[in-house]
Amino acid sequence: MKFEDYSFNSKVKKGLAQLGFKRPTDIQFKSIPNILNGEDLLAVAQTGTGKTAAFAIPIIDIIYNKKLNQRRHSGVKCLVLAPTHELALQINEVFNSIAAFTSIKTVALIGGVEQDPQIELLNQGVDIAIATPGRMFDLISQGFLKTHQIEILVLDEADYMLDLGFIQDIKDLMTKLPKRRQTLFFSATINDKIKKIAYKLVKQNAIRIQLSPKDPVAKNIDHAVLFVEMDHKRFFLERVINENQDTKILTFVRTKVRAERVSKAMTRVGISSLTIHGDKDQEERSNVLDQFKTGAINLLIATDVTARGIDIPDIEIVINYDLPEDSENYVHRVGRTGRAKKKGKAYSFCSEEEKPVLAQIQNFLDKEINVLELDKIEYKDTLEIERDRNKDYMSIVSEIESFENRKKRKKKK
Repeated sequence: MKFEDYSFNSKVKKGLAQLGFKRPTDIQFKSIPNILNGEDLLAVAQTGTGKTAAFAIPIIDIIYNKKLNQRRHSGVKCLVLAPTHELALQINEVFNSIAAFTSIKTVALIGGVEQDPQIELLNQGVDIAIATPGRMFDLISQGFLKTHQIEILVLDEADYMLDLGFIQDIKDLMTKLPKRRQTLFFSATINDKIKKIAYKLVKQNAIRIQLSPKDPVAKNIDHAVLFVEMDHKRFFLERVINENQDTKILTFVRTKVRAERVSKAMTRVGISSLTIHGDKDQEERSNVLDQFKTGAINLLIATDVTARGIDIPDIEIVINYDLPEDSENYVHRVGRTGRAKKKGKAYSFCSEEEKPVLAQIQNFLDKEINVLELDKIEYKDTLEIERDRNKDYMSIVSEIESFENRKKRKKKK
């Protein structure tokens, strides 16, 4: 079935055609009819399968058709919640692109930036709000974001949004929304505990869609683990980069401090990189992502702030420099490559002390991750790069010292 065969408004079809959307992906094909029918939905599908468009397309069509029959604007009709600023901005871009030829207005409500421009847009009239929880509650409490007209609530990355950090916020939000509403949960991973919470928040006859539950990592992602000593990881990162020049590489580390350290280590060997983590303000983070997207820089070193939902074109390689402590984040990290139908590779550097974490990840995946075997000679050759570099450095130092000594001897004569 093609998108042109759906009964969407012609303006929505025009937006899809401009984006080059011809046929729905599996998750889109299964979700769209249910959403159009007003069903509550819990949808789980692998990363990179088009989940955002799966809810954005029917929501835009529903709201636009209703708007055509309204004489005046009646407030926000759809609220989409996302866990990170970057994901909220990206979802907003998707909505805007699909709704390009309609009168639908959207706004991204995120923290880390001034709220006044967001308030101004809300006052002008917005149909769809995409928000992070903190900024959303700020604007609700100040009376700028009205919730009584909201007809559709979407939780993207639902497993994360319904976890301990956000669950009370979500429950508080539910008390502020109309009881007659449509609730949609979308995620790449979901466990039994989160599933139970989700079903308490939707209608009893909610539709459940779960694609490829046996392997949460998409088939077009070739992922493997490489056993490396902790202090040797930077040499192997350097090797991957040098062997894949002009390739967009996203590297995940455990902490903000570690991100900066790895970046400095790459700088010392002549490799340019950028970092993204929670200590950077929103303007910095957006600038970094823009440079990475456009190819101004090909190595991005990130914490898990970038692991979920971010769709950056043409990331060919993902490297887990440090294994994620949360097993589910492994799926989200490696899912930054191999988007849609493209092929991708993911390598995980596992040190001796990280082997218990690897076991947890494999238990979550219910399968072992392929091991990338390196014989002792290959391993040694990778480390020799640094030894040669040190030799070069020491020889330069020796030459400088010899030159200085010769100058001193000449002066004495």
